[in-house]
Amino acid sequence: MKYGYARVSTTDQSLELQEEALRKAGYEIIRGEKVSGSSRQGRNKLDILLEFLRAGDYLVVSRIDRLARSVSDLQDIIRTLENKKVSLGKLS
Repeated sequence: MKYGYARVSTTDQSLELQEEALRKAGYEIIRGEKVSGSSRQGRNKLDILLEFLRAGDYLVVSRIDRLARSVSDLQDIIRTLENKKVSLGKLS
């Protein structure tokens, strides 16, 4: 399965542009949230998505900074995905 993830940092920002870009790229299952990316704490939809993904799935984001705000956080997420044999990509 192919999944999309969208995130904005504040509740007054819109997820619409990211979600639209993901839909146009063919991703029907998109999880989005309005929460700061400074840490993984409180990013419940991302946590659920990471738990749900299975071997062979593909996770895509519009930009890497929508997934992680630090190299350390990105490394942790990539490790989780690699252990589950899930591919990660970004829209071009």
